[in-house]
Amino acid sequence: MDFQEDFLQRVWKHQYFDKSQLRTTDGLPIEVKKIGFHNFHEGPDFLESRIKIGKLEHAGHVEVHRKSSDWKHHDHDADLRYDSVVLHVVWEDDRPIHRTDGSLIPTLELKGKIWLDVLRNYERLVSRKDEILCGQELKEIKPIIKFSMLEKALVERLEKKSEQFNGILQNINNDWEESTYRWLFQCFGFKTNALPMLRLAESIPYRTLQKHGPQSTIIEAILFGQADLIPENPQDEYGKFLKKEYDFYQKKYGLKKNIHHHEWKLMGVRPHNFPAVRIAQLAQILCQNPSLFSAIINFSGNYELFKKIFDIDIPEYWQQHFGIDKPAQKRLSKKLSNNTLTLLTINFISPLWFAYGQYIQEPEWKEKSFDLLQEVSAEDNFIIRKYSVHLWVAQNAFDTQGMIGLYQDYCKPKKCLDCKIGQNLLKPERK
Repeated sequence: MDFQEDFLQRVWKHQYFDKSQLRTTDGLPIEVKKIGFHNFHEGPDFLESRIKIGKLEHAGHVEVHRKSSDWKHHDHDADLRYDSVVLHVVWEDDRPIHRTDGSLIPTLELKGKIWLDVLRNYERLVSRKDEILCGQELKEIKPIIKFSMLEKALVERLEKKSEQFNGILQNINNDWEESTYRWLFQCFGFKTNALPMLRLAESIPYRTLQKHGPQSTIIEAILFGQADLIPENPQDEYGKFLKKEYDFYQKKYGLKKNIHHHEWKLMGVRPHNFPAVRIAQLAQILCQNPSLFSAIINFSGNYELFKKIFDIDIPEYWQQHFGIDKPAQKRLSKKLSNNTLTLLTINFISPLWFAYGQYIQEPEWKEKSFDLLQEVSAEDNFIIRKYSVHLWVAQNAFDTQGMIGLYQDYCKPKKCLDCKIGQNLLKPERK
């Protein structure tokens, strides 16, 4: 039977094998007093175990491999951290293994001892060709287990996003206002133009734009100029105005461009998501919220109140153009769409709150992130539909973000044994 090392780790962790008359490969009786703590970092697999071998009780670590020879293949024989291993647990013992001082490490061979229904459950799970390996059993899994796994996947997803924000924060000496401003720009680029949007924000300090308060046209001129989206010779009056204003403020503030207009991606992007349209929207948001971080932190957490921060009126020009000198065939919306507000809540607000809670060590901000996502409508994309096919229907953005994390981090790489659902399906029928 073919299986990965993580399967044997689960077998040891949950003791899914016949423990009667356990013996080492050289015949000494074994009694497991303490399994040990599963170590997900470097070093032995299970720490602080207590194993009685023969008449002596040993305190130390347990290492798990498919074959004994993997000990040397993984270079453990030269690693002092593994000298504290008191038991080597393997599927097949194909050679004796030793510590760095040459002493023999006792070995437990599990071949023929693992419960048959556990082996069958594992083989049934991993032998399928479906993207969601557990799809056939999903409807039978208890809701509490599915919810628990969604929460775990969501937390891990928020941690990854908050790490991106923390990277911005650390680069500018923990300036939360400036970091929030840059984070907003990156999020407003969505997937396609996130990087050039971030670089645009980096090229203009937030405090520079704050000097112009409600003067949205000046902020637009600076942003469009820095984004290299003002033509060299604009044809319409608004374009000429923006170029004149930008030329003045570029000299005044000594602004340097770090983006070329060819870097903005338009292929496959709908007009309402074109960079120029998004930058015009950002200018209005900055005018309406002169202290962006304070606005985000101070609103009560109610989704309807949050939307007021982004309740902007997009200028008439940008309702009729998707770029300077580029009229739109259809009139664009005067307001941010509900879909945009949903994505901002998911990608901008929730990770920001999560990161803030970590920074000030107040877990309530993490809970606020979860509560906010539960107020937002469920997303609809190809990942969410993979689960709905198996009758697991998302109710809100909490569910959909959890499902996206679950698919990307567990289902797609087939890490079923790290997933609570997969672990539940592995369990034997016996108690």
